Amino acid sequence: MGALSAAFDRQTHVVRGYLWAFGATLSFTLVEAFAKAASHAGIGTLQITFFRCAVGTLVVVPFLVAAGRTALRANWIMGHVVRTIAGYSSMVCSFYAIAHLEFAEAVALGYTRPLFLVVLAVIFLGETVRWRRWAAIAVGFVGVLVTARPGMGTASLATFVAIFGAISVAVVGVIIKQLSTTERPEAVIFYFGIFASIVSLPPAIAVWQPMDPLIFVLLVLIGAVGSLGQYCVIRAYRLVEATSVEPIDYVKLVFATAIGFVFFAEWPDIWVFAGAAIIIASTLYITRREARLAREAARRTGAG
Repeated sequence: MGALSAAFDRQTHVVRGYLWAFGATLSFTLVEAFAKAASHAGIGTLQITFFRCAVGTLVVVPFLVAAGRTALRANWIMGHVVRTIAGYSSMVCSFYAIAHLEFAEAVALGYTRPLFLVVLAVIFLGETVRWRRWAAIAVGFVGVLVTARPGMGTASLATFVAIFGAISVAVVGVIIKQLSTTERPEAVIFYFGIFASIVSLPPAIAVWQPMDPLIFVLLVLIGAVGSLGQYCVIRAYRLVEATSVEPIDYVKLVFATAIGFVFFAEWPDIWVFAGAAIIIASTLYITRREARLAREAARRTGAG
């Protein structure tokens, strides 16, 4: 273990950033695989979501408390409330979609979140979007239609839930952008964990199913590995730009396809892969173009 750690430390900061991002992608894929396995064992989406929130919060609370009371001060409590509602909705939708769709299809539809984020940023943040990004968004939604194929009778409630989950994630992105102007990152994590655990408990109790020890361990892992994934994301973003590691997240589709085939006897048809390719291409264009525009704006500000 020591030799492995030493080898990791010898890498450049860019390579280490990519490795942390890869760890985050693997962690989040495992969370969804565990959730799919739990749902196949008869555990409902709301109960799974509660364990994700509660266990995930227990894992990170000691580190957040160590940051001190100043770091955890809430200056915009309603922002935390809205972030909690959107974040909880995204989890419920994600786990429901994973349970009722093929793993790879649910992951592919989840990649639409940057498309919705741009639209919401225009509506709520007043950001300017020019025709190239609007064209990329339109192409991305063509990818959604290819993946879901609503006119061919393949779209289901779970398909629309997956898309709504992506919208919820985009809402979270907008709210976090606003929260970042008044709140410390530790406060955003802390209050979401506490509020989401409280919000998710009553629905979970309403549908609670008894668990054998193996399923209980699986649910605990969902919360713990989810927190590990968040930690990996934070470490990755400290080393490299978020847009430079965004493509690594698309490896998740490969993982999901392999896990779906080996453990759930699933193999997506060609339309899922075709739609995913279109969605990925459009979101990559959007994220790269936004990063370039941000760098140009920063240079102009610096020159001014």
